[in-house]
Amino acid sequence: MALKQVSSNKCFEGFQKVFEHDSAELKCKMKFGIYLPPKAETRKCPVLYWLSGLTCTEQNFITKAGFHQAAAEHGLIVVAPDTSPRGCNIEGEDESWDFGTGAGFYVDATEDPWKTNYRMYSYIKDELPKLINANFPTDPERMSISGHSMGGHGALILALKNPGKYKSVSAFAPICNPIQCQWGKKALGGYLGSDVSKWEAYDATQLVKSYPDSHLDILIDQGKDDQFLSAGQLLPDNFIAACTERKIPVVFRLQQAGYDHSYFFIATFINDHIKHHAKYLNA
Repeated sequence: MALKQVSSNKCFEGFQKVFEHDSAELKCKMKFGIYLPPKAETRKCPVLYWLSGLTCTEQNFITKAGFHQAAAEHGLIVVAPDTSPRGCNIEGEDESWDFGTGAGFYVDATEDPWKTNYRMYSYIKDELPKLINANFPTDPERMSISGHSMGGHGALILALKNPGKYKSVSAFAPICNPIQCQWGKKALGGYLGSDVSKWEAYDATQLVKSYPDSHLDILIDQGKDDQFLSAGQLLPDNFIAACTERKIPVVFRLQQAGYDHSYFFIATFINDHIKHHAKYLNA
């Protein structure tokens, strides 16, 4: 599958690049950011996938998170895909910020008119890793996943739905229980239809209840002054309770007053997450 390089910038002796490709899964052109640490010039490196939140593109994380130095030090390739298909000419895809463009929710849609293009779950799970492994010096056996908000939801469900695929998982302010919040009800209802039982397949709080073992250390950071936490969109307590019941190890850090939902919050704690993943990826 042909890759077209869009940009390349040297950063901490590695390179932050952006590529474009034609996605077979999403049936449109997609971009992703990829950071290649200096170690990638001489050896195969593990990969950390980062999933961004509502309204984001591949640019938000690579320009705002400040992860490059830690990724260079630990020898991690970091891949940051876009958050939805783009320019599919679907009626209504650009009408709201929390559904359609920029809001793929990392599900495979089953409803018209979304089901042809909105297959972000399969794109992240299968197509993108195959593309990355075929074109870059990766170790396919060493892969982890992280994300923010809608992307935190995506990271959790991908790890929970695919035991053993990812060495570790982490999230910033994830949407933990989408079947119970307004963002989730809007997105899952639109993409999957009105049968709530189908939504449960993309809900981390539901998925953890049937996770087959405890070999998954989860790290979650949540800002105490996150406006979406107080609005009931994130519901981490529901997820923590489900993990505790199933004895799934989870480190949940409620960061002090003042930390919100922004990339300033992510940039403050991103090095901890890189270290968390490096511990498993470089073991």
